[in-house]
Amino acid sequence: MAKQMYDTPNLDELEKGRWPSFVTGLKRLAKDNDMMVDLLGQLETSYKTRAGYWKGGTVGVIGYGGGIIPRFTELKNADGTPKFPESAEFHTLRVQPPAGMHYSTELLRKLCDIWQKHGSGLIALHGQSGDIMFQGCSTENVQPAFDDLNAIGFDLGGAGAAMRGGRWKLTRATTRTQGEALDLYGRLRAAGYPALVYPGLAHGKLGVTDPKVSK
Repeated sequence: MAKQMYDTPNLDELEKGRWPSFVTGLKRLAKDNDMMVDLLGQLETSYKTRAGYWKGGTVGVIGYGGGIIPRFTELKNADGTPKFPESAEFHTLRVQPPAGMHYSTELLRKLCDIWQKHGSGLIALHGQSGDIMFQGCSTENVQPAFDDLNAIGFDLGGAGAAMRGGRWKLTRATTRTQGEALDLYGRLRAAGYPALVYPGLAHGKLGVTDPKVSK
C-alpha cells in the first residue's frame, strides 16, 4: 500500500459489534488499493458530518445507454481539487449474473482478477436488480473493465435504456438548427447507435425533430 490509512474513529466503531462489519472488508482491500484508502477517508467524513458527498453524472460504454452507476465526489479542497483524489470517481458496473446464479470457483477467480485489475476489488453479489455489482472504478477504466468482462461472456445489466431485445428509441423533441441535429447524430453514431434524423416543422419553422435510436 503506497498511501497511509486515514484515522477513521467513526468507522472503527462499526467493527465493535457482534456481527461482521463491511468496514473490515474495506480495510482489507485498502491494504493493496489506494482507491479504497481514499474511499474510507470519504466515508469517515460522511459519518462525521452526517452528509453524503456523491453526485451522479453520465458514464457509459460504447453501444449501451445504461448499466453504469456514476459516482463523482463533491468533497473538494479550497482550490477545487478532490479531497480524496483516488476515489474521486467511484462508478459501479451492473453486470448480469450467469444462468441460475451458478458460479464455479474458476469463474469467480476470473471476475475478481478483472476487478482487481481495473477497479477497487469490491464486488457485491447481488444488487437489488439481481446484478453483480462491480463497485469502484474510474471513468477511464470503465470501458476496459467491461471489455474484459464481455470477453468471458458477461453483459451489462441494470434497467431502463440498458434493456435489449426488440426495438426502442430515444427521442429529442426538436433541435433549433440543422447543425445541432447533425452534432447529436454524430455523437449517437460514435456511441454505437444506428441513429436516424427526421426533418420536420417545429413551431411553424422548418427544423429537425425526433432523432430516433433503434436497436
